[in-house]
Amino acid sequence: MMMTPEWLAHRYDEGHDAVHFVNAPRALRRSVPFLTDEHLAATDAPAIWKRSDALAGAHGASPTHFIFHSAYCCSTLLARAFDIPGVAHSLSEPQILNDMVGWRHRGGNPAEIGAVTDSALRLLARPFIEGEATVIKPSNIVNGLATALLSIRPDARAVLLHAPLRLFLGSIARKGMWGRLWVRELLARQLAEGMIDLGFESRDYLLHTDLQAAAVGWLAQHRLFGDMARKWPERIRTLDSEALVARPGEAMTALAGLFGVGLAETRIASIVADVFARDSKSGKVFASGQRAADQTAAETLHADEIDKVSSWAEAVAASAGIDMALPAPLLGPG
Repeated sequence: MMMTPEWLAHRYDEGHDAVHFVNAPRALRRSVPFLTDEHLAATDAPAIWKRSDALAGAHGASPTHFIFHSAYCCSTLLARAFDIPGVAHSLSEPQILNDMVGWRHRGGNPAEIGAVTDSALRLLARPFIEGEATVIKPSNIVNGLATALLSIRPDARAVLLHAPLRLFLGSIARKGMWGRLWVRELLARQLAEGMIDLGFESRDYLLHTDLQAAAVGWLAQHRLFGDMARKWPERIRTLDSEALVARPGEAMTALAGLFGVGLAETRIASIVADVFARDSKSGKVFASGQRAADQTAAETLHADEIDKVSSWAEAVAASAGIDMALPAPLLGPG
């Protein structure tokens, strides 16, 4: 097998120090929201390479940048916007980075995990067209490794994307049981990562409502994002989903500058007209006002719970020293 960019580094087997590659051409990657087992199940059987052989056969790694996010904040949309042939190719939640998290939770050696993570980034950063940058949007379960990823790639830049707390809570409530289950799974992972330090006893988290658990996860990521932005002020910018949606052209222009890629105004306008008009998961064109209507419906139906949890979270943030406004904003006042 030729080690061409169409073969995506998909899974890592630490028992055999082997990388599983799946045939995922650019068109396929653009047609699915995430590069996970669920969405790549229909691909051919994987090609399995020893990691050392895969690295020896991988040429042309490109500059790598990141979109870190706290979920339900248009991160998939932004990743799709940066799949620009000849300029950049994007990777939305590649499974192999999730494997690094799982390995760590199983007690893997940190030095080994660091070395393999470096290899994974090299194998992911193989552009389809020479000169393209690589923009990776990891799953937010990878946020516990975000500082490590930026340390491994000292030339990488990153945008830290989040939804305002009330809108995040509304998104979770709107998802029903599955959204509420997801935030509890995320909280369990964050506790395992040691990301939660809000002054509660461990057993207290079991007593929180689902939306309180969602707020705890949001606060943990907000603290992480603030710490990262202060640590690397020249490499990191922060952005909230509402600013992105309201000012997509300005955001794309600023991110192109941050990532060091050339984008003409006409191309940015074309991307905004196409990508920002569609649902990032399904690809369907948004009906006029649909997004705002969905948000309003969630706020109306769950207003009392959202009000109470938002006030509670703000008090927790103040007690824990978490600034609700992130530093290093990508966009100035609008």
